[in-house]
This record gives sequence, structure tokens and C-alpha cells, in this order.
Amino acid sequence: MTRAADEAVTVTSAVLRQWPLPAPGTGKESRGRTLVIGGSDRTPGAVLLAAEAALRCGAGKLQVATTSSTATAVAVALPEAMVLPLRQTAEGGGIDPGEGAEDRELSGVATGAHAVLLGVGMVGEPDVVALLEQLVPRLERTVVLDALGLAPVTRDASFLHGFEGRAVLTPNLAELAITLDADPEEVGKDVAGAARELARRTRTAVAAGGGESWIAAPDGRVFLDTSGGSGLGVSGSGDVLSGIVTGLCARGADPVQAAVWACHLHGRAGDRLASAVGRLGFLARELPPEVPRVLAEIEV
Repeated sequence: MTRAADEAVTVTSAVLRQWPLPAPGTGKESRGRTLVIGGSDRTPGAVLLAAEAALRCGAGKLQVATTSSTATAVAVALPEAMVLPLRQTAEGGGIDPGEGAEDRELSGVATGAHAVLLGVGMVGEPDVVALLEQLVPRLERTVVLDALGLAPVTRDASFLHGFEGRAVLTPNLAELAITLDADPEEVGKDVAGAARELARRTRTAVAAGGGESWIAAPDGRVFLDTSGGSGLGVSGSGDVLSGIVTGLCARGADPVQAAVWACHLHGRAGDRLASAVGRLGFLARELPPEVPRVLAEIEV
């Protein structure tokens, strides 16, 4: 049997120029509405990284839903966004699954968004699962799950089948193994095969990364992106990647296209910082400002 890695398309700028993103239009509404749901008292910055990354790749209208105790700080740090405060749990400072899912304003914002990212910075797996199980079935467009947002898929691979491919999962290698209930060492030996298997089970696009990124489509296609290097292995880097994926989906990109482009933009942003700062030691928050420059280089 041919290994998934042997069938992979290697992603380059030339490949992406033959697969252009949807035309951006002239106003923010033409580039879609992005919603980032996440955060906690412990990790309030995750939604900032993801939300800025979504804007930096060209998304038009940004909305963030996060815990009430951190919402004001997030709004000040991210003046471009509408920030919705959500009631939080007594323990852990995460989003209260009952109050969050039943919040009428959140439901209205979520169902009106073109792409919704869930999971970044969230804490408390049972609460996260309860929130997503109530909220996700109501969503009408594209869904992106990251970090603890992957927990419902880990429990039930059919969780997103109703979206008919309009979904993206962005696990790191440890999360990829957990989601597949597989041995981490075996996953590390065949990341391409593991990503393809998760895409098959969940009927979603999967972008799985370590030192290199493997993107798998539900139909079996596999892509390899070797940009970025070890410098991207830093706290918050995955939040940036998931934000780029979501922003591109909001712009109208197909989920597989969004995942492929996002991995390349993320990696090339890391390459630029490696040249300017050093191979190691640049920060996740330095990645988003590089994304528009990479986009400009690709789209010339």
C-alpha cells in the first residue's frame, strides 16, 4: 500500500498561486465574519493571538467571545473586535457551558458568522465538551476546532459529520495521537497517515504540525509544508495557525484550501522571523504581523 507521505503534494508559493484565494472584495463584509470563542483566566492571550491572526490574513469583521473577567482586557488589546463577555465557571475560570451555550447574543453572533473557531485557551474538558455539544450543532457555516475544542471529536468521530466537510481540525502531534487514541510514537513515525486517518474518520480537513505540517482532506488528498522549522514550536504558535485557518475560511476559502494556505503562511512567517530574529526565540505574537507580507509575496 502506498504511504500517505508518498502521495503528498509539497506546498510552495508556486502551488498556491495556481490555487488562489477568493477575491477579497472592497469592504469588511465581503471578507466575512470571524468569531473566536475561547479563553480563560489562565490563558486569556490565546484568543488575542488567534483573533489578530484572522485579521492579518484578510478576514473582514472580527468578533470574540470570552470569559467575563478577561473580556474588557481583550477588548482594549484588540480594538478592532466586538468582544462578548460570557459567564464563567467558579473553578478554573473557563466559559460556563450552560450560560455560554444559552446566551442569546452568543447564539446570534455564532450563527451569523462565516467561520467560528472554538477551543483556543479553553480549560476544563467536561465544560468545553458540554459547551460545544450544545453550540456547534446550531452553527451554519464553517467550524474550526483547536486544542480542547478537539475533545468532542475525540469522544465521537462523527461529531462534525453534519457539516459535510465544512470543518477543520488543527491538532498538534500530541493532540493528533489523543484524538485517534493512538500511540504517540507511532503517530510521529507517520504523521501523514495519521492526519489522513483522522480526516477520514471525522470528514473534516486536518492540519497537523510539528517541525513540518501535514494537511489531509476528507477525500484522501495529503499536502506537505516544510516551511517554518523548529522556531514555530513555541507557546501560542498553534493559536496563530488556527486563527489564520479561520480567517481564510471566513474569506470564503474552501476548508482544505484554507488549511493548506494557513500552514504555508504560518510557516513562512516563521521563516521571516528566523531570518530577522534567530532560528529560535521569536514569539508567537510576532507571527501575525508577518502574515500580510507573506501574502503579498505569494500573490504578486
